[in-house]
Amino acid sequence: MKRREFLKRTINFFVAAAALFSSALFFRFVSPKFRLSSTEYFLLMPEDELPRRGVKKVEFPLQINGKKKRERVFISIVGSEILALSPVCTHLGCIVTWDNNASEFVCPCHAGRYNSAGVVLSGPPPKPLARLPLKIESGNVMIGWKV
Repeated sequence: MKRREFLKRTINFFVAAAALFSSALFFRFVSPKFRLSSTEYFLLMPEDELPRRGVKKVEFPLQINGKKKRERVFISIVGSEILALSPVCTHLGCIVTWDNNASEFVCPCHAGRYNSAGVVLSGPPPKPLARLPLKIESGNVMIGWKV
C-alpha cells in the first residue's frame, strides 16, 4: 500500500467515525422530544379543599413507571377561574414561591416576579408560569401530568 492510499483511508475512517459519533449525539439529545407522551390525571385534593380565593401550594405523590416522587403545584383562584400553575420559573428553572404580602410569585434566584395568574410582572423570565391541566371529577380535583 502506498503512502497516499494509506492517508486517504485513514482520513476517510476518521471522517466516518466523526459523522457516526455526531449522529449518535444528535439522536441521544433530540429523540426524547419526539417520543409521544400522554397526559394522565392524578388526584390532587378533594374539591372542598380548594381555596376560595388567592393561592395555595399543594404537594402530592406521583408514581410514574414505578418511580415514586412528590411534586408541587400552585392552585390559584383568579376571578372565577381555577388555575394549576407549575412552580418552575421559566427563566432558568428555579422554584418560585408565593409572597402573600405582595400577592405575587417570586423567583428567589433572579428576582423574576409573576402575578397570581402566572403572568410575568418583571425580571428576566421570558414566559409566564406553565399552566397544568386541571379537572374536577366526582368531587375530586385532578391534575394532568405528562407521562
